[in-house]
Amino acid sequence: MSKEIPIPVEINLHQKSRLLALRFSDGASFELPCEYLRVFSTAAEVKSGKTLVTGKELVNIERIEPQGQYAIRLIFDDGHDTGIYAWETLYQLGQDQEKNWQTYLEKLEALGYQRNETVDQARNIKLFYFAWLANKAGKESEEINLPKSVITISDLLKLLRTRRPQLAPIFDESLLRPTINKQFAEYFTKLEQGDEVALVPNQPTPPATPDL
Repeated sequence: MSKEIPIPVEINLHQKSRLLALRFSDGASFELPCEYLRVFSTAAEVKSGKTLVTGKELVNIERIEPQGQYAIRLIFDDGHDTGIYAWETLYQLGQDQEKNWQTYLEKLEALGYQRNETVDQARNIKLFYFAWLANKAGKESEEINLPKSVITISDLLKLLRTRRPQLAPIFDESLLRPTINKQFAEYFTKLEQGDEVALVPNQPTPPATPDL
């Protein structure tokens, strides 16, 4: 008797973070970067091609098209639109992500190709504090020039905890709901130049902090 193939129960495209988040019927969850999905496209011209796919660090998925009850077609913003990803393929790409990506990086190194991982240069954001967070922080907003190490909202909160250690408890992820440009966002969402980030408390009272 063949093993039943898990099927996706949630498919969420996070374009800002360039991630496709998948949750399957067996409980497995994967976050697959758009670059990874593009490089490992199921399209015949990619799978049979002798030339390694490169230069897709900034590629994004424009839209997702259902293909019956068994697959989706991913439309990438570089014009690639012939990859049809069956549920089994997506599951395997999730399970083997680390191994596949390491193999890809080794092939790039053998070619002498350098990936452009420093996508963002100078990144200035406007940060807004809401409710008791504004009172605790002593301000309603501020502008921040992000260090290169701060890529996501989660990284931003780590920066805030480091910068003001006496206020570290109020910047705990479990207490806050972040938005970017007035849209609720996930903590893995990447920050870009000019973003407006708001931190909204999800409970009515703040945690205890030392008197300042």
